Amino acid sequence: MDVMIENLKSESENKKEPIMKKLLRIHQSSGMHWVGDGFPVRSVFDYNGLGRELSPFLMLDYAAPYQFAPGNERRGVGAHPHKGFETVTVAYQGELEHRDSSGGGGKIGAGDVQWMTAGNGIVHEEFHSADFTRTGGPFQMVQLWVNLRAQDKGAKPGYQTLLKAQIPNVPLPQDAGTVRVIAGEFDGHKGPAKTFTPINLWDVNLRAGKSAELPLPDGHTTAFLVLSGKVTINGDREAGEGDLAIFARSGDSITVKANTDAKLLLMGGEPIAEPIVGYGPFVMNSRTEIQQAFEDYQLGRMGELVS
Repeated sequence: MDVMIENLKSESENKKEPIMKKLLRIHQSSGMHWVGDGFPVRSVFDYNGLGRELSPFLMLDYAAPYQFAPGNERRGVGAHPHKGFETVTVAYQGELEHRDSSGGGGKIGAGDVQWMTAGNGIVHEEFHSADFTRTGGPFQMVQLWVNLRAQDKGAKPGYQTLLKAQIPNVPLPQDAGTVRVIAGEFDGHKGPAKTFTPINLWDVNLRAGKSAELPLPDGHTTAFLVLSGKVTINGDREAGEGDLAIFARSGDSITVKANTDAKLLLMGGEPIAEPIVGYGPFVMNSRTEIQQAFEDYQLGRMGELVS
């Protein structure tokens, strides 16, 4: 009996109460500008600003819902290089076609994700799909840049197409909503993305009036973008569409209450304690490496797109 009591006491002591990550601030994204002729985006943050604080995340562009008219000419961005990080594009509405010099490429639509590793250098292009160009319609996407450690900046370029059917959609307790696990893990369900550093990337859908407690690793950078609706964070501050909520790294959970039906993109990751030197499409650890990246591109060392 004494042994049983001691075991129960030990289990009770091991079940610690969650420690909330403190909400540091709510950051509002910039006004809309065009990237190429196909992506009307708001710059939420970049590597010259908040991206230095939100490691391993370097940049976040949000293409809020935009209605495109039917057309004949492809809209998008032509061939351009990247080196030293990964690009993650999450599609909510519309269709996008991608191809790159690693031989990767494909089409993504609502619910799909493309995860491109630029590594030691890649050239790619992104355009609306032929079907979407022809029919037009609403377009909504997010592109996130994820840094690579110095040891991984020389990795072989690669491309992952993560289709909606591959991404677990996990119900929250008390019918509060769902969590789509793109990368990382939630409630025992692992996302399909292969990442170089530990990352959680989740689409969180909350029902009006419901609350959810989201467990997140202590010490990890944590933030979420409100894609639609209004929420109250940790029982305190309210955030709405286009707002970025930024949390302290210490703590192991956050709570979110939906004041209306709401959609969030939550990102969390292990920080990379290395210098960030970025210029245009390249992010490295020193200016010398940036100069080398430009030279590599100009000499064709990052490959080319085959017609």
